[in-house]
Formats: sequence, structure tokens, C-alpha cells
Amino acid sequence: MSTGSHSDIAARFGARIRAATAAGTPLRLRGGGTKDWYGQALQGEVFETSAYAGIVAYEPTELVITARCGTPLAEIEALLAQHHQMLAFEPPRHGAASTIGGVVASALSGPRRASAGAVRDFMLGAVLMDGHGEALRFGGQVMKNVAGYDVSRLLAGSLGTLGLILEVSLKVLPVPVCEASLRFEMSEIDALRRLNEWAGQPLPISASCWHQGVLSLRLSGAEAAVVAAQRKLGGAPLADAAAFWASLRDQTHGYFDGGSLWRLSVPPAASAIILRGEQLIEWGGAQRWLKADAADAEQAAGIRRTVAAAGGHATLFRGADKEVGVFHPLAPAVARINQRLKQAFDPAGIFNPGRMYG
Repeated sequence: MSTGSHSDIAARFGARIRAATAAGTPLRLRGGGTKDWYGQALQGEVFETSAYAGIVAYEPTELVITARCGTPLAEIEALLAQHHQMLAFEPPRHGAASTIGGVVASALSGPRRASAGAVRDFMLGAVLMDGHGEALRFGGQVMKNVAGYDVSRLLAGSLGTLGLILEVSLKVLPVPVCEASLRFEMSEIDALRRLNEWAGQPLPISASCWHQGVLSLRLSGAEAAVVAAQRKLGGAPLADAAAFWASLRDQTHGYFDGGSLWRLSVPPAASAIILRGEQLIEWGGAQRWLKADAADAEQAAGIRRTVAAAGGHATLFRGADKEVGVFHPLAPAVARINQRLKQAFDPAGIFNPGRMYG
């Protein structure tokens, strides 16, 4: 894409979207392309958004940052680090080209999500370009401006199906003063029981992971709170803790190598889920990864039935056969709401068609 001022780039975006709407031409919105593997099969003409980049505003004392969609995640995190602040939901860094637009559109979160919140919980505002090529502003740059707040949150996880996210305002948080990580050898059943017991206590647990008989915990907060928790919980120090949690955040941990990967979202109190395949458990039991091939729709449906019986849903996070459906089927009432939202923002259905559902 040719260079120009941000207003010129936005104007070109609008012109192309209006032309696509008039012609019924599907558009595949693409920032850094680091999450092209996520969701259903890609369709439409590639619409590059990376040129619309730059940090619009950042006020450390207000704990808010506003950036254009094409701004690299690395650039934002580097700026925040200078002020000892962070994106508390720890978005996975699937490559150097990852952009903040993609972070919001995918709504993927890292190990700290269970204690800090999800991407949508940090959304304060957004600017969306709809199917008419019009820029719609929702929310604002401060916490007390709640106008349109829920609409901006809808964009988190929409995978670009509602429109082009031009700009986002996100709440940021200070980096914890103190952190320590512990490891415990225990079974899956014992780990889930302990995690739920600890969740009801005033412990500064900011991340957890159970895998192959080992439960790992990260404690974050004031030094006195972290030290007291270490004394109460016991366990052994976790070696190379920073690298370990980063490997979970970015899915460079050996567990994530190769094969089909299912993401199971269940209530933390759910007991062990018996499925064929290796599991890794995060978020105090609320997120469970399953390495299992589903060769056909019947096998995939079996995984989803088992997870639904536990009160959750299953996503084919990564795998070759997307014909079985990537995302858990929606309840009819929820599907109708999604369809109405899509119709309102993208009446011609040009944005990332089929990326989430048919």
C-alpha cells in the first residue's frame, strides 16, 4: 500500500470498502498476518491494514493507551515497559509482525487472564469502519466515559467480521512489584482441587499451569503478599520462571509442537475431563488444552459433547481439518443476535466472510 497521512490512508480504506460493498466483493482484513491460521478458511481479497499504524495517545498516569490498528504489538509493549506498565491480559506474540488490531480481533489472552481479565475487559473505546466506509467511534479514552463501551467490547474476538477496527483504546496496568513462581508435583485431580481451594483464598496467584504431573504457580503483587503466599503454599522454586510463562503465553512450550490442538473452556470447578489425548491446564482450571486429532465431524462432535456436559465449549484452535467447524456451534438465540449485529455493521457481508461461522 502506498504511503500517506493517516487521514489519506483512512480515506482510501473507506473508498475501497464502499466499492466492495457496492460490488459484493469479499474482503479479507489482514494486519501482520500472524494469526492467519486461526478461524475458518480465509476468503476474499486481501485488505492490508498495517500501514494505518502509530500510537495516538498514551498517558501513563491515566493508565490508557490509544493506538491505530496496524501498530505492532512489540512497539506498544516496549513503550509501556519504559513506564513499568503492561497489557495485563498478556496477548500471545505469534510473531514480530503482530499488530494491536489483530490482538483485539482475535481476543487471545495469556497466562495472566484468569487473574487480570480478558481483552474485552480492557477495552475502553474503538473506532470501527463499517460496511458503508464510515468511521464509527465507540467509548472513549478514559474509564469514566462509558458511552458505547459495550459496543467496543463486542469487537474483541470478532475476527474482523463486523468491520475494520481502525483504532483502539485500552486500559493498561502497572507491572507487579514482585513475582515468584512455584512448582508442585501432583495429579490432575489434586491440582484442580488445590486450584479451586486457593481461588477462594486471598492469594496473589497470577498464573497457573498443570502438565504431566506438575502444577506451576506464579505469584504477583506486593513483596509482603508474595513472600507470605510462598510461606503458606510451600512448593519448590520454578527454574527459569520468566521463560516458562513466556513459553505458555507465546505457545513456544514443547507441548504446543505439532498436531491438532483443541482449546477447552470450562468452569474452573469442573472435574477432570476424560478425553483421548494429552492435556495442559491453565487459568485455574478454566482453560484446558487438548492435543487430539479429530479425523471427522463425529469425533469432533464427541469432544464437544463431553466438554458441553462439563458446562463449557470446545474450539479447534489449530488443526488441518476445519471442515469439522473451528468454533463451538452457537445456541439458536445467540446465533440470531450475531446475525443481526453482522447485518447492522456489514449489510453486504464483505468483511472476513465465513471466518467464524458459515
